[in-house]
Parts: sequence; structure tokens; C-alpha cells
Amino acid sequence: MTVTRKIIPVCLICLLLAMFISALTSAAVESRGTTEIVAEIDDYVKKNMEVNHISGASLAIAYGKDLLYTQGYGAYSNGRKITATTSFPIASLSKSMTALAVLQLADKGLIGLDAPYVSYFSDISPADDRVNRITIRHLLNQTSGLNDNVNPDMTKSAQFQSLQEIKKSLDLVTLANVPGETYSYHNPNYQFLALLVEQISGQRFSEYLNDHIFAPLRMNDTFSVSTTKQINENHTIPQGHYLLLGKPISTAEPLWFIDGPAGVISTAEDMAKWMRAQYDPRLLSPSLMEQYHAAGQHATYGMGWLASNDNDWGRTISHSGIFWTYKAEETVYLEKRLGITMMFDTGMNAFVDYSAFVRGIAQIVDGGKAEISLINSRNMEIAMILLMAGTLLWGGYSFYRLKKNKNRLTAYRRKLIFASVRTLFPVLVLLFLSPILSFIGGGRVVPWNGIWMTMPSLILWLVILSLVNIVSLICRCRRQALTKQLGLLGRSKEFTVNRK
Repeated sequence: MTVTRKIIPVCLICLLLAMFISALTSAAVESRGTTEIVAEIDDYVKKNMEVNHISGASLAIAYGKDLLYTQGYGAYSNGRKITATTSFPIASLSKSMTALAVLQLADKGLIGLDAPYVSYFSDISPADDRVNRITIRHLLNQTSGLNDNVNPDMTKSAQFQSLQEIKKSLDLVTLANVPGETYSYHNPNYQFLALLVEQISGQRFSEYLNDHIFAPLRMNDTFSVSTTKQINENHTIPQGHYLLLGKPISTAEPLWFIDGPAGVISTAEDMAKWMRAQYDPRLLSPSLMEQYHAAGQHATYGMGWLASNDNDWGRTISHSGIFWTYKAEETVYLEKRLGITMMFDTGMNAFVDYSAFVRGIAQIVDGGKAEISLINSRNMEIAMILLMAGTLLWGGYSFYRLKKNKNRLTAYRRKLIFASVRTLFPVLVLLFLSPILSFIGGGRVVPWNGIWMTMPSLILWLVILSLVNIVSLICRCRRQALTKQLGLLGRSKEFTVNRK
């Protein structure tokens, strides 16, 4: 017994010494490793930006307490360098902040997540009785029964100018689905939530975000706006772009009311604080924090986050932010305590996989390697240019064949119907591109200016193909008409000879 009592303290001392030495060694390794990791990340980001024709970006990485890295890449149009303190619109990443504001009110007992939304407003009188059954949770989970078809968002001709104006839309709308039964991503759901924050707190929504989220987290350069016009007029924000044949074209962001779902402007340094705040007990009670990071009942979309559980990465929350001239990506790997946010001065594009930036950086931080995908803007735009050139050559060859075979007139009669169908196909795709994309996008209705900025190369090719086909069809129709005229003329001459 005496020997045991002597051995235990010695063992404890040895164990503590071993842990101390191990900690020193680990810190030294991590110090060397961090420098190498940062260099590899910078190299990967710059190369990926280059092949995707992205002129400017900002990066924030929060990794436990060991790695906090923020960096800016590229420059403003006037040559001024983009830094970690450069302001960028984060678009729909704002939804997680709006959801947090709502949950804070629930945490204080001021609202109930399963209470009817309209119960907090005396001046909403819905024509559709089902609107009365929409709960706050339904709005958070995007299962309110609203969608872009019944309640226009981006395609609305006269955009709202304030949250107070949106109440009237609930009076008039007829829901697309029964509340709580169908997931449909719809930005106005989060406009209604922002309005609720104003109603309950007595503050403007932007003021509430600043006082209860940004200021406590010392996100001193983060603020919220109501419309994209305020973004266009703020010269501290880099000019946004869309990509045309691989060239960034600077342009103003189309006008859009974004208060609630997409109005936050932030920096890399502040977004690092925001990601670390996902573990901050000051934000919410543990039970609500768990709900905040959980998936919804009908989709992976929960409360301002897409929540998933990956075999390799564990529990993950993420969101993307889409404007036509800006883009943002954010992922927080909860179990690894790793958060990554990237913001870009280039908008959504069919040939740029913005989420690949985050995935590649995560792989580097986790000790792996990140490869630049062959499917990138540079390669795809080269392919599109070749396709356009090939289409024009094919059109020229078709005209040559028509001229060369002018004596084989009957052949064109047999091919005319097939040629008409072939001609109409790209024309119909162009005409119905918006509903096609709406179907693919789960009901989101996209305006034509947004379609153009997202896939200008594809639209150019469809236009060229349509024109080539139409001209070809016109030539075939004229040839067919000439065939009939010559046929009638031949029969007329034959009839005259027979009479003689």
C-alpha cells in the first residue's frame, strides 16, 4: 500500500512531463506546419482564381485555436489591393445571421418557433386561410408553402424598398403548398423573418444585427443593407463582374430588395470571427444552438444553414451566397472545428465551381492535397469558343452543300420536315430557358438578366446555332418553293406539247 502511494505521484509527474514535452513538440510542428499550409493554400487559391478568371477574392479560415488565417487576393478596378479587411457582399450567407436573430428572440421567450407568424401582426389579413398556419419554424426551414411562382422575388418588376412593404404580399398570395409539407427555397421567407425581428425588438433590422450580433462578436466592419443599389453606390466594395468568354466584365448588380435574406456586407477578418462564434455560448442556449445547426424535417436546409453529416468530415453546416456579380461560399466542419469562407468579386457562372475552393482548402488544412479541376472556366470557355466556331463552319458547309446540290431539288423536299424540327430545337430552348432553369433549380424563377450573366457563352452559342439553322431552313424552303415552280412549269410545257 505504501509502495503504491509512492508510485502514483511519480507516475503522475512523469505523465505531466510527457504531456508537456509532447505539447511543446506539437506546437513546434504546428508552427512549421502552419507556414507550409498557408503557403499551399495561397498557391492553390491563386491558381484556381487564374483558371477561373476571377479578379478578386477574400479568404477566412478559422481552425480551432491553432490556425486563424485571413487573406485578400487580386485588386479593385483602380489597382488598389484587396485585403482581409476589404468589404464584400456575402449574399445568402446572411440567412444564417437572420436565423440567429430570430432564435435569440425565441431564447428570450419573446416568440415561439411553432407559433403562427401572423399572430405577431394585427394588420395582416390573408386571403388564403392557409397563410394563418405558417409558423416561424416553417419560414426558417423554407417550408412555408411560398415559392417564386406564387410570390415573385427577383422577377418582381417593382422591388420593395422596406420590410414594412412586404406585409401586403401575405394578404394577397395564394400558397403553392400546405405549410410545413414541402421544401422550397424562397428568399422572401427570410424577409418575413427580418420583419418579425423589427416587430418584436422595436429596432430596424440592420440595427438589431449590429447591436446583438456584430458588436458583441466585434465584427466591426460588418453591416447590413436593404437593396443592391446600396452595394452599387458603396465604393469601398470592389466592383462586381460577370464572365463573358472568360473575360471579367464589370457591371452594377441588378436592383433587388435583399433585407433579411442577402443584405450583409462583411470582411474576411469578421467572417473568421463569425465562424468561431458557432461555438460561442454567448450566442444561444445549448438547446437552441443544436437546433440552429440541425437539418429540417423535409430537407437538409435547417435554419439558415444546410446541415449534413459526412463520413469523413462529420457534422457540417454550410451555405452559398449568390449574386449575379458577386459570390460567397461558407462551410463550418463542426466536429473538426474548422470554418472556411471565401468571397468573390465575380458572380454565379455555369463554368465556375466556387465550392471547390472551400473543399480544396479544407483538404489542405486536413493534411491532404487539392487539385485544380479540369472543369474550369478557362477550359470550358475554350471549348465553347471552339463549339461556336464549329457551328459557324457547319453552317457555311451546309450552305455550300445547298448550292452544290442545286440540281437535286427533290432531295430537299424529303429533308424539309426534319430540318424544320432540328431548326426549332435551339430556338425553343432559348425561348423556354427560364422555365427550364426554374424546373432544374427546384422552382426558383430567374430573371433574364441573371440568366445572361450566369451563362453568356451558352446563350451566345444557342443564338448562333439558332441563326444558322433558321437561315439554313429559309434556304431550304426557298429551294423547295423553286422546286414546285419548276415542277409546275415542266408540267405546263408538257401539256402544251401534247396539245400540239
